[in-house]
Amino acid sequence: MADDDVRPAVAADVPAVRAVTDAAYHPYLARIGVVPRPVRADHAADVAAGRVFVTGTPVVGLVVLRAYPDHLFLDSVAVHPDAHGTGVGRRLLRFVDARARALGLPEIRLYTNAMMWENQEIYPKYGYEVVERRVDGPYDRLHYRKRLEPDGR
Repeated sequence: MADDDVRPAVAADVPAVRAVTDAAYHPYLARIGVVPRPVRADHAADVAAGRVFVTGTPVVGLVVLRAYPDHLFLDSVAVHPDAHGTGVGRRLLRFVDARARALGLPEIRLYTNAMMWENQEIYPKYGYEVVERRVDGPYDRLHYRKRLEPDGR
């Protein structure tokens, strides 16, 4: 599977988007004590708005992106547990970089629950830095950013 295997989701992908998101976030339910926000998202509306990009046949991974004037917000990354360790997450993160550059945006932002400590190891490996820790309602979140170099790094 190459980076160009990531494609915009279509309406027929909504059940797979829901299933992959649910499977990816399920292990965290007990740990964080609340349902992660991506699980409660309106997947059909996100797909219809062109915010969801998927990879695999069947779908094994996805990202949800929101473009703002000064950054691309990585709203969710979900990889089905059966696909862990196969490079799906890495390909999706490279796609996010390429998408931000294609949109002319200099920065990618995301947040993750502080109890999802695996992400605290993963994101820095891909150039993300913590900029803030903030409690938003029931969520204790670490906010990250990645500044993109104009030369494509």
